[in-house]
Amino acid sequence: MRRTLPLFILLLVTISPLIAQVPPQAVTLEWKTPPVILTGVDFTLEVVAKDPAGNVLTTYNESAVVAGITRSSQGDGKSSPLRFSGGVLKVEDAIMSDAGSHTISVSLLLPDGAAGPVAGSAAVRVIPGILSVLPPLLAIVLALVLRQVVISLFAGIWLGAIFLFDYNIIGGIYRVLDHFIVKALSETSHLQIILFSMLFGGMVGIISKNGGTVGIANVITRYAKSPRGGQLASWGMAFVIFFDDYANCLVRGNLMRPITDKLRISREKLSFIVDAGAATVASVMIISTWIGYEVGLIEQGLKMIGSTEDAYAVFLQTIPYRFYPIFTLILVFLVGFMNRDFGPMLDAERRARATGKVLRDGAQPATDLTETADAFTTDKPPRWYNGLLPILTILVVGLYGLYTTGTAALAAEGTSSYGVGDIISKSDSYAALLWASLSGCLMAILLTVGQRLMKLTETIDAWFNGLKSMLLAMLILILAWSIGSVTEELHTAGYLVQVLRGTIAPQWLPVLVFLIAAVISFATGTSWGTMAIMMPLVIPLAHTLGVDAQLSPIDLQIILHGVISSVLAGAVFGDHCSPISDTTILSSMASACDHIDHVRTQLPYALLAAVVGMLVGDIPTAFGMSPWISIALGIVIMVVFLRLFGKSPDPVTA
Repeated sequence: MRRTLPLFILLLVTISPLIAQVPPQAVTLEWKTPPVILTGVDFTLEVVAKDPAGNVLTTYNESAVVAGITRSSQGDGKSSPLRFSGGVLKVEDAIMSDAGSHTISVSLLLPDGAAGPVAGSAAVRVIPGILSVLPPLLAIVLALVLRQVVISLFAGIWLGAIFLFDYNIIGGIYRVLDHFIVKALSETSHLQIILFSMLFGGMVGIISKNGGTVGIANVITRYAKSPRGGQLASWGMAFVIFFDDYANCLVRGNLMRPITDKLRISREKLSFIVDAGAATVASVMIISTWIGYEVGLIEQGLKMIGSTEDAYAVFLQTIPYRFYPIFTLILVFLVGFMNRDFGPMLDAERRARATGKVLRDGAQPATDLTETADAFTTDKPPRWYNGLLPILTILVVGLYGLYTTGTAALAAEGTSSYGVGDIISKSDSYAALLWASLSGCLMAILLTVGQRLMKLTETIDAWFNGLKSMLLAMLILILAWSIGSVTEELHTAGYLVQVLRGTIAPQWLPVLVFLIAAVISFATGTSWGTMAIMMPLVIPLAHTLGVDAQLSPIDLQIILHGVISSVLAGAVFGDHCSPISDTTILSSMASACDHIDHVRTQLPYALLAAVVGMLVGDIPTAFGMSPWISIALGIVIMVVFLRLFGKSPDPVTA
């Protein structure tokens, strides 16, 4: 026995390398790689060891070498040996430099440190990184040229599908539908957002038809007895008809026009007040036809960075950072209250006050929109509560839904002490919004039919008209989700990060994002299209740059809130003052103002609000200043500006 023991040891040492070369036969390797890989951009590679039944082998902890990649963390460009951990081998800093079709393989390490035979491999496609920015860039360029956001977004998705699916031009068209659009509609939260928005539109259709919105407006106009009162009443009405920017424009413009004409307020000033209180109000209110769209885009961006935050809670947290709409609304109030104007608006107001000419000589007023399908048409007097009660129902039921779902989630976690912020962050906002919008519809129907303002069939027709008014918006939203998926699968944000890394501090992103969004929205006239293009890019970009800069969680959250707010605020800039924006045109039409006169006179005010928002809002808050301090400073600056450069339009005091 003693003689055979050395021989046995010698034999074991001799054949052990051969044994190590053969991976366990019961192990299969499952590869998880991106659809495409961008040259020079980090990607995550994952290899999972499974048994024949498909279960992860949690005891599999072999050392291995991955061939075909380099790692960005390895300065010499070589890939260090790796190890399976719990059956999973994960490389988060893999990188490839050459475009084309390549093979990545895994080999187990031998005892002498050499790589054994290939245990598994996967084929991958690598494309030039610059291609990843072309789909959203194409969408932007086409939107600028064609002024058609649906066609532009579809073209961007199609180009992305071509890159993702082997450069197949014809197949890319079908992938737009069966891959991206179906994927967008397959998520429960997306369907909830669509349902909420459609139901809300239906409610607006009813209260527009039954006289509710007109009744609310009539209450406010009782206090308009002077030019100052007329301007402030027109401004205040924006917060009453806050739920929809279109309804806001149409109701306020048509209702206030006869009153402001008597008070010698120019049509240019009326259209400015109407326009400045439409998208700006709807975009920041906690309940409106905008909220489903905005929350949907935020949710998608948060998912792209792996965040589990509630999108509605983030939406609420970003409201104080929406400096452009906030300063625009404050500026309109200050102009009316201080009775001071500047620029072309001052000339228009002086003309109206001195001569009573609310339009300049030779002006061509836009078509009046009082004769619309959604206008109040019953022979009963308009009643304010027919509009207010459905809106209050939505607010009450929505808050109740947030409270019940939030407290239920906290109770399930065993949390007994919490505040309002905790409740909202844990709530099911989508369910709450669904309950609220359905309740608002039911209340509007009951009020309309119960008072015999319209027959049930007429009420349902008005409801359907409201639904139809949201179809285009929902189509844009679906395409926005789809192009977001395109940029996610193409790792567009990763490429932008790679290009910008080390060249820009994350604190400068909010103001840059606002500028870009403002330019796009002004040039295209579409706020929703701008949000759709920008949001999927800037959230991952801000997150990655913030992590690279080693920002604290609080500072990183500030930057994320800043860029999200900048997209939404910059998009509103174009919606407010672009000559091709729908609400700008609607404001001119509802106010019966020459459209070019409207654009020309309001642009200086919009630029003032934008510049103040960037200088005291976007920039300092990104470096830690409280947004409330920024708002206070902005108010002071605008008051001083009006005192220095604004003048009274009253001929007596001019």
